[in-house]
Amino acid sequence: MKKVTLIATATMGLEAIVAREVKSLGYEDVQVENGKVIFTADVSAIPRANLWIRTADRIKVKIAEFKAFTFDELFEKTKALPWADYIPVDAEFPVIGKSVKSKLFSVSDCQAIVKKAVVESLKKQYKTTWFDETGSLYRIEVALHKDVATLTLDSSGVGLHKRGYRSLHNQAPLKETMAAAMIMLTSWRPDRPFVDPFCGSGTIPIEAAMIGQNIAPGFNRDFVSEDWSWIGKDVWNKARQEVEDLANYDQKLDIIGSDIDHRTVDLANNNALEAGLGDLVTFKQMQIKDFSHKGSYGVIVGNPPYGERLGEQEEVEQMYRDMGQALSSYDTWSVYMLTSNESFEQFYGKKASKKRKLYNGNIKTDFYQFFGPRPPKQG
Repeated sequence: MKKVTLIATATMGLEAIVAREVKSLGYEDVQVENGKVIFTADVSAIPRANLWIRTADRIKVKIAEFKAFTFDELFEKTKALPWADYIPVDAEFPVIGKSVKSKLFSVSDCQAIVKKAVVESLKKQYKTTWFDETGSLYRIEVALHKDVATLTLDSSGVGLHKRGYRSLHNQAPLKETMAAAMIMLTSWRPDRPFVDPFCGSGTIPIEAAMIGQNIAPGFNRDFVSEDWSWIGKDVWNKARQEVEDLANYDQKLDIIGSDIDHRTVDLANNNALEAGLGDLVTFKQMQIKDFSHKGSYGVIVGNPPYGERLGEQEEVEQMYRDMGQALSSYDTWSVYMLTSNESFEQFYGKKASKKRKLYNGNIKTDFYQFFGPRPPKQG
């Protein structure tokens, strides 16, 4: 089976977690760069990476990388690549692009030149003068950074954060990939209680249930590369069978999501049902100040309101105070909160064990981590 170089794109700050996921799939040759994780593997890594990686935005197949200072150079070097190895004669192959700190700064010109070069290459290979582009989709991207052009094919299609369960969400939804990353940055294990007191449309508890039962995040959706002839249906079928074999549906879970708004709670319930996890997560209407739980060594993960809108700030600051008071007696529990409010610790009444910078969309936030004690070893 031929080797491919794959690029798992990542939100800034999540690269190390994406790299950890890539390695846990058994791939050794892993490089971490800003906003991406690059690894080389055989073709079966394309379906496996798309199905399993919880925190990456998409999986791209790297075709080539080269310096390009002129349009001629971009055209000739693109045309020289073996496009027919990847793109069949009937394929649809649009070109998208971006350019940062490069002499070739016109993205539309770069896209047009790459498209023309690919067409010329394919004409020669397939001995034809016209392409109908009615077949499977092979989206090419030309990304220029400091005069280096990287050409890739997008193997995911819709971004990986679209798991297929969240048809409905509230106004400021947290991306599923970010929710998964937040959980993976905690000490939570499936045998411990898990609570999200600001659950919104239910993303964090649903992602926790999938992690808890080792359910692949891509189990419920399609990927554009399922139709790529050079990967083949057998490779995809085998990867999907692995997903089914490794899921641990018998793992008992104690996962609760709560929110102050009953409509949001209904929304979260519907999303959990859509994901097939309705019986694993309990959602209820509750304010943080009324929090109570009989368990110990639990983990609380939340993305509370930040108080960024005018008039909301005082209300949010009071909620942070209420949270600090409500959780102060839960001394065996660990608490993890994502917020852009730089005074969070002051209102919460406690200094975080650790802080980590993360981007929630375009908002620079801190992930405040308050570590509780480790649970005693069983037996």
